[in-house]
Amino acid sequence: MTFHNIIHDRQSVRKYQAKPVEKEKIRTLIEAVHISPSACNSQPWKLIVVDDEKLKNEVAKATFSKTVTFNKFALEAPVIAVLVIEKPKLIARIGGSVKNQEFPQYDIGIAAAYFCLQATELGLGTCMIGWFNQKKIQKLLHIPKKRKIGLVITLGYAPEGYKQRKKIRKPFDEIYGFNSY
Repeated sequence: MTFHNIIHDRQSVRKYQAKPVEKEKIRTLIEAVHISPSACNSQPWKLIVVDDEKLKNEVAKATFSKTVTFNKFALEAPVIAVLVIEKPKLIARIGGSVKNQEFPQYDIGIAAAYFCLQATELGLGTCMIGWFNQKKIQKLLHIPKKRKIGLVITLGYAPEGYKQRKKIRKPFDEIYGFNSY
């Protein structure tokens, strides 16, 4: 599979088979996060892989409510990964303060992209979830209160024949410029 195929095949999967994800594939995903770049090589994240079914279901339930139900599919995923934002190196904090940038936010976005693209190559589906009950997940996973959860990612095998949706994007000519805005 070429990189071109991977980026075109990757999609947000919202339906999963009841099939466990092999530990060696999970390790490969952890390695992908491990090598992802970050500002000043701070690596300001901790990846928590939740594969215990009961705990995973409790984490999944923290991504939806009675009124906000669009993440209910998370219950089907056999694995949920939680990316926790850690304190970056001092030089990255200083640089971020001077430039008014939140480098750890970018860094976990890159780490999540590496995770999801690697999953695609391994034949797995993912969906990044930004809507969740942080306090509940912190309590379930014993995450210190001073830490912030950046993203929750569902992981598993999409059902056979899961339909690849057409990617809807802005017109190509609207997303770039050469030498000027």
